[in-house]
Amino acid sequence: MKVGVALGSNLGDRLQNLRVARQAIARLKGVGSRILSSSVYETEPIECEPGAAPFFNAVIEFDYNGEPADLLRDLKQTEVELGRPRRHERNVSRNIDIDLLYFGETKADDEELQLPHPRMHLRRFVLQPLADIRPGLVLPNQTKTVRELLASREQSGKVVRLVNEWEPQ
Repeated sequence: MKVGVALGSNLGDRLQNLRVARQAIARLKGVGSRILSSSVYETEPIECEPGAAPFFNAVIEFDYNGEPADLLRDLKQTEVELGRPRRHERNVSRNIDIDLLYFGETKADDEELQLPHPRMHLRRFVLQPLADIRPGLVLPNQTKTVRELLASREQSGKVVRLVNEWEPQ
């Protein structure tokens, strides 16, 4: 099953936080050996506390052999292992944020799991990196491609490509 995951960080060494998160995800049980990675983008914080630093954002896609709830649990555990408090306020600065965007054509809407991510089609900071790797993807519950969704988003909020290949040098 093709799975999309968004990575974000606005505290500490933001690029290194994304690298470490991607490496940790690659080691999860059920994750395939090939991971597609978008460029890294610097984006303005949306609905964060006053004075919040800009985010680095990226999207990765990989094959996954398992259940969506298991992957979500492992992604949340990865956040904790990388220093994010298990209980945290919404929309506050963080060293790592990992969001499950889509899980093939799976649709889910319960307290723990919403697939596809309910706001991803509205977020340039997700759509821009996703368009790097899957511009023609039509997400569940959508009729437009990722490229078309991105083109329809207002140009508000800075989204600047920083790094094309973010493997450690």
